[in-house]
Amino acid sequence: ITVPGLINLDFADVKAVMKDAGPAWMSMGVGSSKNRAVDAATEALASPLLDVSVDGAKGVLFNVAGGTGLTLFEVNEAADVIKQAVDPEANIIFGVVQDPSMGEEIRITLIATGFASKLGLAGVSREEEFTELLRGLKGKEEELDVPAFLRRPLFSHRRQAITQSTRLIQTQPGVSRR
Repeated sequence: ITVPGLINLDFADVKAVMKDAGPAWMSMGVGSSKNRAVDAATEALASPLLDVSVDGAKGVLFNVAGGTGLTLFEVNEAADVIKQAVDPEANIIFGVVQDPSMGEEIRITLIATGFASKLGLAGVSREEEFTELLRGLKGKEEELDVPAFLRRPLFSHRRQAITQSTRLIQTQPGVSRR
């Protein structure tokens, strides 16, 4: 966004893709082989660090950066790979930057929005997703009578100490709780 290029991206492009689109997914891919543009796009789409997929994304912004040998044909190849992975009606915006320091490498930075949620309830509205989450809590109301710090397993050694202290206090004669 801050580096001038052959095809520039700006904050209005970021806003167009991200406005009211829910969670965003950002990744980067690098390619340097004969099919470097396709490799970079494929790597950007299949980031091993994230457990979500851009399949069906409704908004995509990507930037292709490469050396002075970068061609618009390569940019088009990368765009085709990305276009096949997202919703057919997706709003796709791209930019291209030539950076001589990159040599024969191509780097694609990708931002995708408007895809199914991370919870795996693909194709359902937020209301339906919330209802499904609440359904999972049903029958556990009695657990809510126990304070949160006693329910959490995070400090189980403290939990045991507190529970034992509470029992000691309750079993001592003459001690009343208010």
